[in-house]
Amino acid sequence: MTDGARVEAAPRLAQWRVDALPCYTYRKSLPFRIGLWNWYLSVERNNKQTCVKLFAENSNSAKNGPSAPIASFVTKLLISLPPNQQTIVHPGIFDKLLKPDGFVWAIDSSVTGRFVIEIEFLDLKVADPSGGEPASIWASQQIKQSSDNTALSSLARMLHEDILTDITINAADGSVRAHRAILAVRSPVFRSMFSHDLREKELSTVDISDMSLGACHAFLSYIYGDLRGEEFLANRLALLRAADKYDMADLKEACHESLLEDIDTGNVLERLQTSHLYRLPRLKGGCLRFLVDFRKVYEMRDELNAFLQTADRDLVAEVFHGVLAAWSGR
Repeated sequence: MTDGARVEAAPRLAQWRVDALPCYTYRKSLPFRIGLWNWYLSVERNNKQTCVKLFAENSNSAKNGPSAPIASFVTKLLISLPPNQQTIVHPGIFDKLLKPDGFVWAIDSSVTGRFVIEIEFLDLKVADPSGGEPASIWASQQIKQSSDNTALSSLARMLHEDILTDITINAADGSVRAHRAILAVRSPVFRSMFSHDLREKELSTVDISDMSLGACHAFLSYIYGDLRGEEFLANRLALLRAADKYDMADLKEACHESLLEDIDTGNVLERLQTSHLYRLPRLKGGCLRFLVDFRKVYEMRDELNAFLQTADRDLVAEVFHGVLAAWSGR
């Protein structure tokens, strides 16, 4: 196969650029990796329809491989190039079990010129072997790697049952009790506070006024090894700030990985500023790639104008350089 069969893929987004497709022609992409599966796209044209198909590699061919994906996604056909791009959008697909025959979209028009097939995955789940609810591979994967292996389950009881706590943490809208020793062993900043004659040591309190009580609970749950995936996702930005402030590299990396996984048009500019503020190079690269390589910058003109007026000058320059480089390579 040639380069024309290669699919450009980000953690949740895939685009396949297809050259002019003659009538009665079939093409299949090279495999691309998203989540736990290798995926394929194919396209076929007759004199009445253009049919697009998405399917995952047959998991039965790999011993102990993942079960068939339960997928939620949006499919688009992008015809011609910006700024005169025409877009055909299929209604969103939610929690569809993609069996070997995959997903087929028959478009009642004949697409003759160059076009792009775009798949944006909203979620990917796997079935529970014991018959429970399917689990999202993105809601829990990173947090389990970074949190579950760092603490014993007994630490969670110490926190939630207030067992021998010896310090009060004051959040913006409430307070919670914790243990100096556990905070100190997880963060060099806390350890310094409690080891020197600082206010926190004398008064047995720590003020975290820039964090809500809910986010503070999530922060402590992570430290004690009991943070749930949903709580992590709901508090990622607050946890990132806390990780940076209290020098917790493992939590910062968990937030970094997770923020990379669900970049979309609604959050990409916020994520770009976050990556610059907290020195997250892979998140910055992912955001710039989403905007420039996938040409989403052309769909977000109003949002981009507001961003350019308020963002850091160095960051604005990086965006301009990326767009100019893409233009020169068209």
